[in-house]
Amino acid sequence: MKKNVIIGVCAGIASYKTCELVRLLSKDGFSVKVVMTESATKFVSPLVFQTLSNNPVYVDMFSLIKEENPQHIDIAQWANLCVIAPCTANTLSKIASGICDNLLTTVVCALPEKAKVLLAPAMNECMWKNPLIEKNVEVLKSLKKYIIMPPAKGELVCGTYGQGRMPDVTDIYKRIKGILR
Repeated sequence: MKKNVIIGVCAGIASYKTCELVRLLSKDGFSVKVVMTESATKFVSPLVFQTLSNNPVYVDMFSLIKEENPQHIDIAQWANLCVIAPCTANTLSKIASGICDNLLTTVVCALPEKAKVLLAPAMNECMWKNPLIEKNVEVLKSLKKYIIMPPAKGELVCGTYGQGRMPDVTDIYKRIKGILR
C-alpha cells in the first residue's frame, strides 16, 4: 500500500533542504503532496516541489484546484502523515494554539485522528530557547499526535553556533519510514 505524506514547508533558509527530502520520498515510492506557506515561496519555488513530487503544490487556501471537498479537507483526509520541515517558530506556535490562518495550519488542524504530525524545527537558537516556544513545544509533545525532532546544533545562518538547524534530511527520512511502518 502506497503511503501518503504531506510535506509542509515554512519560510526559512533550510527550506532548500526539503527538496532533497521530497526527492527521497518520491524515489522510495511514497506519494507526496507539498503544502507551502506563502512566505516559503520566497525561498523555494513551488515549481521545484511540483517537479520533485509529481503533484500540484498547495499554497493558497482559496485557489481553484478542482476537488470534491474544500481543499484543506481533501489534503488532510488523503494523508497518512504530515511532516513540516522546516517548521518555523511561527508555525509551531500557531499549531500549538490551534490557529488556522493559512492553508498549512488549516490542513494540520483538519488531519484525521490516525495521521501523525512530524515537526522538524529550524530557527535561531534564541528563538528555540525562548520560553514561549519551549512552552508550545511541551504542549505539542503532550499530545500523542505530534512528534518533534529537536533542531540540530551547528553553524546557524546568522553566523553563530548553536541549536537551531533543521534536523538532517536523512534523519527526517528515517523517522518518516519508522513512523509509517
